[in-house]
Amino acid sequence: MTSLLLAIDIGNTHTVSGLYAGDDLLEHWRAATDTHATADQLAVSYSSLLVLQGYKLTDVRQLILSSVVPSLVGQYQSMTERYLETQALVVGPGLKTGLPVLTNNPHEVGADRIVNAVAALDLLGGPCVVVDFGTAITFCAISAQGEYLGGAIAPGIEVSLEALTARAARLSRVDLSEPEAVIGKTTAGSLRSGVIYGFAGMVDGVVKRMRKELAGQDEKGQLAADAGSEKIATIATGGFAEMVVSHTETLNLVDPLLTLKGLKLVYERNEKN
Repeated sequence: MTSLLLAIDIGNTHTVSGLYAGDDLLEHWRAATDTHATADQLAVSYSSLLVLQGYKLTDVRQLILSSVVPSLVGQYQSMTERYLETQALVVGPGLKTGLPVLTNNPHEVGADRIVNAVAALDLLGGPCVVVDFGTAITFCAISAQGEYLGGAIAPGIEVSLEALTARAARLSRVDLSEPEAVIGKTTAGSLRSGVIYGFAGMVDGVVKRMRKELAGQDEKGQLAADAGSEKIATIATGGFAEMVVSHTETLNLVDPLLTLKGLKLVYERNEKN
């Protein structure tokens, strides 16, 4: 049997995992991130998920991990060593990504953003923009030369909605769904409209400005005239992406599995080592 790879992206709110056999993604899962989970608890959780697909935890021969929750990295490493009898690959310093990071402090760029950029560059080429709808909404800019230039970070949809309903006494939490109209006829409808259309407008505004900077950089990195910025491809991922993208003008593609694809690519670039 082809050896199995478990690719895991740990976010502040959700953890997304994918099971690969060669180039084939056999299954993927999204679960709430438990910041207090131990290595043994993680092993039980993944063992249960794998059994449902006809596999055992010991069938997994390698694990690659990206995380924005530092406290969990050690637990995943311990699980990998104890139950898989191998070393987990952790996206960060020392792991080859093939992506030059040109920020002032490359070590502060989240591993998920690096992995997303790797996948987007492989799918679209550069320049391109990645928008990830997670706990925060992150925007990442990749140059025509395949370099990670930097980006922007905005509060996420769920975080913003929770903050609003917590601070406004007469506003109750609503389930996010497609608004019936921009002009809401109820408080719930008005909230849905404001959140979905509001974030769509915010995303368009940031992406348009980011595209102009990408298109307008000359060979010395100085801003020049706008040179067809609307042609720069933009891809979205994350839990709320599909809900918002249909209301935007700038997002060309949606790929909910972009991060897993990026992890697979990073694994392949380090496999021989």
